Amino acid sequence: MSWIISLAVLSALIFFHELGHYMAARLQGVYVEVFSIGFGKKILSFKAFDTEWRIAAIPLGGYVKMKGQSDLEPGQTSPDSDSYNAKKPWQRIVILLAGPAANFVLAFFIFIMIALGGPQVLSPVVGQVQKESPAFLGGLETNDTIKSINGTSITTWAEMSDIIKGSQGDLSFVVERGNYIQNITITPKILETTNMFKEVVQRRMVGIGSAGVFHTLELSVGEVTAYATEKTIWASTMIFTGLKKLIVGEVPAKELGGVISIVKVTSDASAQGWMAVLFFAALISVNLGVLNLLPIPALDGGHIMFNIYEIIVGKAPSEAMLVRLTIGGWAILLGLMSLGLYNDITRLMQ
Repeated sequence: MSWIISLAVLSALIFFHELGHYMAARLQGVYVEVFSIGFGKKILSFKAFDTEWRIAAIPLGGYVKMKGQSDLEPGQTSPDSDSYNAKKPWQRIVILLAGPAANFVLAFFIFIMIALGGPQVLSPVVGQVQKESPAFLGGLETNDTIKSINGTSITTWAEMSDIIKGSQGDLSFVVERGNYIQNITITPKILETTNMFKEVVQRRMVGIGSAGVFHTLELSVGEVTAYATEKTIWASTMIFTGLKKLIVGEVPAKELGGVISIVKVTSDASAQGWMAVLFFAALISVNLGVLNLLPIPALDGGHIMFNIYEIIVGKAPSEAMLVRLTIGGWAILLGLMSLGLYNDITRLMQ
């Protein structure tokens, strides 16, 4: 059942991406011939709004087929006024950007739903205290609750971590221990740890672990929007940073995941409840938006580059160039997909 939920979530995210392209194309007066969720042989189709709507056999992507545009035949054109290639470059760029934009907007609204449902956050309750660490020497103990640091109120583990990481000098902790309040002074040390990209980094730490206690974050109406905005920006920044690190080799290629990883993560999240599914759906939606902006000819970003070239040079790239770049783009894309699939299978076997 969880795998069905995963595929349903992935298909929904792809639908919204393609819906962005579809809506922008129709607003620009472009005739949309086919709107497909999935690739390969169609298993279900119907006609509405002068467009054939399809569900295809391989539910791992989707596409909007516009008149006068084809990734399989990049030189294909149509002289009609309602064709994609008849539109001005800036109009085509609007159509191309609308897909990734739809994913970012969808992620924002998913985070709104999470905020309204009361997101679960890690409480600043101390678990393990490393021996001879700054926290140990300062007198911090397991099950202590951090109430404030240097006069700044603490409500989540993330807030506490950020303050320690960006601190200078000694820190004054106000700690709740049982029914008593303790005042403790701790001097953080620069220690080695690993970040979310599994890189070894050095940062100011006190040597404690979380007790794994969660609480519900209660947000006002204004805080709901702020939470959704913050999380959307955080997810976008994290994925852009991860891609940059992967491209320049700071993160090994074995960390690249494919569609199996996406399905598995969403499947695992479904076992934790709908809030976890929504959170990972938002992350995957942002991921789709970011990936499609990459300047690879087979993706939206590649087509955007073609149109920017046309704006700068004053004419479209030659058909021969389009064909070569598109073939190269598909080779890169298929190579990345194959690497992600190989890594997924390797992880499953391990």
